[in-house]
Amino acid sequence: MARGHVVLRVPAGDDLLPFLVLLQHRRVPHRVYESGGEQVLEVAEAAQADRVMALYRAWRAGELRIEIAPREQASALAPNDSPRSRLSAPVTVVLMALSVAGFLLVYLRAPMSWLSLFTFAPFTLQGESIGFGRMGAEYWRLITPAFLHFGWLHIVFNSLWLWELGSKVERTLGSVHMAGLFFTIALVSNACQYLFGGPSIFGGMSGVVYGLLGFSFAGARLQPRWGFEPSRPIMLLMVGWLVLCMVGLVEVLGFGAIANAAHLGGLLAGAALGAGMALLSRARPPGS
Repeated sequence: MARGHVVLRVPAGDDLLPFLVLLQHRRVPHRVYESGGEQVLEVAEAAQADRVMALYRAWRAGELRIEIAPREQASALAPNDSPRSRLSAPVTVVLMALSVAGFLLVYLRAPMSWLSLFTFAPFTLQGESIGFGRMGAEYWRLITPAFLHFGWLHIVFNSLWLWELGSKVERTLGSVHMAGLFFTIALVSNACQYLFGGPSIFGGMSGVVYGLLGFSFAGARLQPRWGFEPSRPIMLLMVGWLVLCMVGLVEVLGFGAIANAAHLGGLLAGAALGAGMALLSRARPPGS
């Protein structure tokens, strides 16, 4: 469809699918795309705009009920050729790629001076001991420990959970929101680990993963339209693993040191962000 006439601008988290099914059944040419964190609905002809807006208001007011079957859901998404569907979750994919790069930096035994560029505090080897310096103005260190991974299980499981949680959030809220969530949660989780664990070589995306878990749970609970609330088995598994790590059982079993402060800090930061964004989404008038 050529560029049409804008009818609606609604938050990225609003579920327009039932309304799009209605437009499809009524043979109203339309398309939906994302712009500036919003979903934009366009129709082909200006004469259709008032009619579509009246239908939307009736639906939002509860005067019009729309029920869809799974096959209608699939067919409604295809004609609109949504960029979010085509591009999937680019920020999540980039974060996974950077995590793999951080793992290779460790796995291929790059010079320690290279590794020191990405840790929270710079370090140097002094015989058998490690000396840590100050971050100074090297503010990238607030984020880059998230990309460092120290083993195959570390990178594989973090990547799987990052895709499971991050891709759903990104497809629903958009790439800009996903990038903002990553930077905020990574900063909080890394800072928590440094403050509570002291200077050390730590890293991994797990603080961000737990942040996305908290965001998905709290956010989708308060804004059900987002639809990415983790299932009960996932919540039990992730929270159970967090508890086992915090009581020290995982280290006893030989999994190495665990960045518990990063996990807990990320989880709480993500939950707070999810609750705040969900409440803002609910307070925002439809179509504004």
